[in-house]
Amino acid sequence: MENLTTLLFIIFVPCILAFSLPLIGRFSSRLRNLLALVFVSVSVVLSLKLLPLVISGQSFTFTKTLGMGINFALTLDGLSVFMACVSSFISAVIILYSFGYISHYDNQNEYYTMVVLFLGAMMGLVFSGNLIFLYIFWEITAITSWRLIGFFREKQHVRRADKAFMVTFFGAILMLLGFIRLAQEAGSFDLLVIRQHLTTHSVSGLTIALILAGIFSKSATLPFHTWLPDAGVAPSPVTALLHAAVLVKIGVYVFARLFIVNIPLAVNWQVIVAAIAGTSALVAAGAALVDTDLKRIIAYSTISQIGFIFLGFAFNNSIGVSGALLYILMHGLAKAGLFLCAGVVEQNTKTKDITKLGGLIKTMPVTALSFLFCAFSVMGIPPFGGFFSKYLVMTGAFSSGHLIIAFTFLAGAVLTILYLFRAFNMVFLGEPKTAPVREGSPVMLFSVALFAGLSLLGGFLIAFPGDVVQAATRQILLVMK
Repeated sequence: MENLTTLLFIIFVPCILAFSLPLIGRFSSRLRNLLALVFVSVSVVLSLKLLPLVISGQSFTFTKTLGMGINFALTLDGLSVFMACVSSFISAVIILYSFGYISHYDNQNEYYTMVVLFLGAMMGLVFSGNLIFLYIFWEITAITSWRLIGFFREKQHVRRADKAFMVTFFGAILMLLGFIRLAQEAGSFDLLVIRQHLTTHSVSGLTIALILAGIFSKSATLPFHTWLPDAGVAPSPVTALLHAAVLVKIGVYVFARLFIVNIPLAVNWQVIVAAIAGTSALVAAGAALVDTDLKRIIAYSTISQIGFIFLGFAFNNSIGVSGALLYILMHGLAKAGLFLCAGVVEQNTKTKDITKLGGLIKTMPVTALSFLFCAFSVMGIPPFGGFFSKYLVMTGAFSSGHLIIAFTFLAGAVLTILYLFRAFNMVFLGEPKTAPVREGSPVMLFSVALFAGLSLLGGFLIAFPGDVVQAATRQILLVMK
């Protein structure tokens, strides 16, 4: 009962109390900001509280019958707790950064409401043990991200927010059709029942294809990838939260939840997923190498790196799965840091065009060093945390025997180094091309420095996240046996 109460607080404190923020904001913006951070921090603290259960290998499923054959089910296991810890912590730091970034814009009440509600929906999604409620929370994240992408309300921004919503909504409808077919084939929307049924039955190819379409649309994977770079019109904390650190990870999470824990994919489907992910990673890396908009470069990098996470999960071996989980953490920390650094640059120079920037390391040393550290982690440079995750993913790919796919990702990894060094060089090195600028606010600098520091410490202190990831991997793969 204590674990159930903990889960309910993790999900519904941000989901419900988010709607109090507009009212509070009418009286005190500082109190509203503080409470937004507190509501998300509740999820952080309670998720971290569950980590000992993960490390010890325990798992629980709580089910409440609602009628009409629908159950409200929550699953507490290594995969869900790990995702909750990563998502809620990154969200909390981004909200802290927002105190400085958002302070002089309109629509702040809606901003904090949507960010907190998004986090609550994310928590509901990762702990959902029923496909209906997983879909409901999935769509709440779509609505909140739609509002946040169009935060500035300019016509072009609203069009791009609409594009993001329509692409992901189209994918979600296909996924819902897949869920319905899956429930018809297994006799239930409950994942536990589906898993038990599939020990003696298989899932049709059409069902798998429909669900994968929804997953790829949310994770901005080829051919659904174009909405993510366009979403760079949103405020930088929004791009960090929704389109680098958390939102696009929903797709890889659902892939792991369905196609590793519950529905083991046949070898041909594993190859198809890995091939699509590899193509997406290579195409996006190539686009990042030629684009001149800093936030679009980072967004293309996200598309590329999401491909590596799919690669780790696709072939379903312990090394790859461990690498994919670790990649979710390390990429989330580093990519959030890169977007927040881009926010400091954009807000102070009034441009995102890297051809119009240069020499900023002289006046923005903290931002420059933080950007470099986060970039090193995304590149996979030792001893940064990203090195270990990328190494495990690539090792898992090569051990699977699919060498062409593995070498495709290796080429993508080389391009990652090239386009991130190009961006750093043009923005922070050379001669200044803008009027003298200064660093961001102290709270913004603290946030970017924290992500940079964790990207480095994640490598030196790899043992702790490694223990959690290994425990989650053992549990995930044991479920299948």
